[in-house]
Amino acid sequence: MENQNKIHHFVGIKGSGMSSLALILHEKGYQVQGSDVEEYFFTQRDLEKAAIKLLPFDKANIQPEMVIIQGNAFPDTHEEIVRAKELGLEVTRYHDFIGQFIQPYTSIAVTGSHGKTSTTGLLSHVLSGIRPTSFLIGDGTGHGEPDAEFFSFEACEYRRHFLAYSPDYAIMTNIDFDHPDYFHSIEDVFSAFQSMASQVKKGIFAFGDDEYLRKLEADVPIYYYGVNDNDDVQAKNIERTTQGSEFDVFIHGENIGHFVLPAFGQHNINNALSVIAVAYKEGLDMKEVAAEMISFPGVKRRFSEKIVADMTIVDDYAHHPAEIKATIDGARQKYPEKEIIAVFQPHTFTRTIALMDEFAEALDLADHVYLCDIFGSARESRGDVKIEDLGKKIQKGGTVIKEENVSPLLDHQNAVVIFMGAGDVQKFETAYEKLLSNTTRNVL
Repeated sequence: MENQNKIHHFVGIKGSGMSSLALILHEKGYQVQGSDVEEYFFTQRDLEKAAIKLLPFDKANIQPEMVIIQGNAFPDTHEEIVRAKELGLEVTRYHDFIGQFIQPYTSIAVTGSHGKTSTTGLLSHVLSGIRPTSFLIGDGTGHGEPDAEFFSFEACEYRRHFLAYSPDYAIMTNIDFDHPDYFHSIEDVFSAFQSMASQVKKGIFAFGDDEYLRKLEADVPIYYYGVNDNDDVQAKNIERTTQGSEFDVFIHGENIGHFVLPAFGQHNINNALSVIAVAYKEGLDMKEVAAEMISFPGVKRRFSEKIVADMTIVDDYAHHPAEIKATIDGARQKYPEKEIIAVFQPHTFTRTIALMDEFAEALDLADHVYLCDIFGSARESRGDVKIEDLGKKIQKGGTVIKEENVSPLLDHQNAVVIFMGAGDVQKFETAYEKLLSNTTRNVL
C-alpha cells in the first residue's frame, strides 16, 4: 500500500482489533505507534514485545506526515482526531483501513453474533501452517506475513462496520440478537448480515442450524455446515471425550477425511467444519489441514484454564446467553465428573435488560451461579437494571459477590469455576486466586 514509509499512528491502539492490526503492519515493515488510556490492557503485552511505541492520549502525539487510524470507540471530537484534521492528515477508521488493506489477498472474513474469535483463530492457525497467511484475530493477535496469499480476519457486525469489507469468502457462524444499543431487533441484525452477504465475492460458509442464515440470499454459492443431512458440509461419527473431539467430514456426501480437534463443545466442532470447508474450496490438502488442526492451542480468553489448589479456574469472554451455554457445554465435556460453578459479569445495561430471561436460563445450566455488578461501557455508564434483578431469576443461586469479598466461592471444592464476561471480570478471578492460595485446603 501507499504511505508505507509514513508513521501510522493508531488512536486507541489497545483495542483488540486495533492492536492486532498494529502488529500486522509492524511485521510488514510499516512504522507503527499508537496512543490510548494508561490503564493496562492484556492486548498491550504483544505490542510491548514488538517494541511498538505506546503513548498516553495527547494531541501533541499527532505530527505532520502521519497516517492516522482511528479506533471505532473514539469519536471525531477526540483531541487527537481534531488535531489530525487541523493538520490535514489522512484519517481512516479501523474497519475502512482493513477494507482497503485486504484487497491484494485471498481474504476470508469471519463474522457472526458469536464464535468469531475462536473460528478466526482456528482458521488462521490451519491456513498459516500450510500457506503464507496474514491474520487479524479479535483477541489482540495479529500477524503480517510478508508474502501472504491468505488474509483471515474477524469482521464485527456492530454498527454494520463489516460493510466496509468485500472479502473473497465469508464464514457466518450465527445470527443472534445482540448489541441492543444499536440493533432494534433480530430482523435488523439479519438485514446487516444480508447486506454483508451481497458483498462477498466467491462463497459463503454458513451454519446450517441457524434459521436466519438459511434465509440468506447471495450472488455467490452458500455452503451450509453442520451435523444434518441437508448440510453441504457435514460432521459424522462424532466422538466427544475429555481430550477433545473427533469426527469425519463429508462434503456433498463425499468423505474428505477424519479430523481431531483439541477443543470442547459442539460449537467448536461447528467452527472447525467452516474452516475445513474454506480449505477444501481453496484446494488445500485435507491431510495437512487435519495435521494442523491437532495442534491448535486456542485463543486468548476463550476457555483459558489454570489450576489453583484443588480448583480448575477458567477465564472466558462469554457475555451473551448463547456463549454462556457453549462455554458450560464445553466444561461439561472436559470435566464430566466435576461441579461447574459460573461467575458472571454482565456487559452493558442494555444487553442485560434485553436478554435478562435468556441469561438466567443459560446460567442455570451450571451447578451454582455467582454474579458480579454490571460492567458499563464507554457508551453507557448506568442503566435501569441492577445485578440483583438478574439474580432473582436464576434458580441455581445468583449470589452477588464483590471484588473485595469473593469468599463465598471458597464453599466449593475440587470443582471447575468459570469466570465469564467481556468487562473486567478478571479482577474477581485474581481476588479469588489470591484468597484460594492463602487458604489451607485438602487438595484431592
